[in-house]
Amino acid sequence: MDYIIIFVASVFVNNIVLSQFLGICPFLGVSKKVDSALGMSMAVTFVLTISTIVTFIIQKQVLDPFGLDYLQTIVFILIIAALVQMVEIVVKKVSPPLYQALGVFLPLISTNCAILGVAILVIQKDYSLLQSIVFAISTAIGFALSLIIFAGIREQLERTHIPRAMQGMPIALITAGLLAMAFMGFSGIV
Repeated sequence: MDYIIIFVASVFVNNIVLSQFLGICPFLGVSKKVDSALGMSMAVTFVLTISTIVTFIIQKQVLDPFGLDYLQTIVFILIIAALVQMVEIVVKKVSPPLYQALGVFLPLISTNCAILGVAILVIQKDYSLLQSIVFAISTAIGFALSLIIFAGIREQLERTHIPRAMQGMPIALITAGLLAMAFMGFSGIV
């Protein structure tokens, strides 16, 4: 039951973008087309899951036993950057079509604050490794859900008449606010 609660809370109630405001840069920057939103979502899901597992293990096996908790943020940033580079190299050699599909999204992930945020939240919430994996995957699904919905709305907005003063970022921010309010309707679930 714990895992279901973590899943529902991470995807809908405590959505990483719409309620915790992490990952806003790719949310606003990559959400103009549904295709690019799908690519970014796949890349974030993969890297978020792997980085959460690795940072959890490093925290529990290295930082905690040696009293190096104060180095957590720096170590996690280095781990995430290294993982993104390794994933990019492996994907490029193993599956060139997937590498082409992910393209620019892999390097962008290393600056996505949602990745670091989830790694730190897992430690703060004192989750087990399995709970951490469920949290990471469900958070990535929540990120993908909000990003794809937002991209779909923005594609529709391109086809409508919007006053000149509201075109571009103003209407995108208003839409993001309305989407966040819609997700607040899930707050009574968990």
